[in-house]
Amino acid sequence: MSDTVNKMRELARDLLAKGEVKYVIGWEKGTLWFQSPPVFITSPDEVDRLVFDDFAINTLVTYLLEERGHEGKVAVFVKGCDSRGLVRLLQDKSVDRDRVYVIGLPCSGKKDPNQAMEMNAGDASQIPLAAKCQECTHPNPVISDVTIGDPVPEKPNQGRFGNVNELEAKTPDEKYEFWAQEYSKCLRCFACRNVCPACNCKECLFDSTRPRVLGKANTLSENQVYHLTRAFHVAGRCVECGECERVCPVGIPIMKINKKVIKDINDLFGPYEAGVDLETAPPLGQYKSEDPEEFM
Repeated sequence: MSDTVNKMRELARDLLAKGEVKYVIGWEKGTLWFQSPPVFITSPDEVDRLVFDDFAINTLVTYLLEERGHEGKVAVFVKGCDSRGLVRLLQDKSVDRDRVYVIGLPCSGKKDPNQAMEMNAGDASQIPLAAKCQECTHPNPVISDVTIGDPVPEKPNQGRFGNVNELEAKTPDEKYEFWAQEYSKCLRCFACRNVCPACNCKECLFDSTRPRVLGKANTLSENQVYHLTRAFHVAGRCVECGECERVCPVGIPIMKINKKVIKDINDLFGPYEAGVDLETAPPLGQYKSEDPEEFM
């Protein structure tokens, strides 16, 4: 067992035994070797369930939304991408910082359980890093109360907008055909919305019945409304964790349009990465006198 996991369990046991937190959100080993799903530890006797292996890929911070309006403090483990999601929740005032004990975990990348299942390799070393981890530029937590483990070297993502450049090279008709084909596959399961730390409204527009924004029929036009509305909703707020695309059961390249929006915002307002600095508001969440005004 790794030293990191031992320290995770020791800290969790101490926090629970002293009553400093109600429960700890982490990962446990699943039924299959490539599964390490989220776990909620409520007793010091349960901390041995905690793991941090190649498949601890799920972000945990969105579970903090269930604590809105509740009393008590919760501890949560965060990787670099998860911590950016937490910053997003804090900036949106969806989570109270005083009610979260943040345990940082430097991360060198995780394996995608879906790839492991398809390859049926039985050996994590044969599974490539998940797509979202290959593009990670912040492997170390940007916010934490305590960090377990040594920092991981950061590397610039030179190909951050590579897929966007390919998309922009298409003609308008080709772009429409591409997205029509992708969105026609959508099941409207809302998995992408539910896992996204930027989608943290108390009442989602798409759950509204008065007025009803989306029809019940699963049609291309309805799916386009859903995906394009969501893309604009997270504009300037997407932390590029890639969870939306990872959990999509039909493989829609959701991050491609998210990064297109990010690239456009950077072109207009200057370089910006969401969720990196708690004190810096997103470009569309603040006003500067030098902001572009070509539309006026």
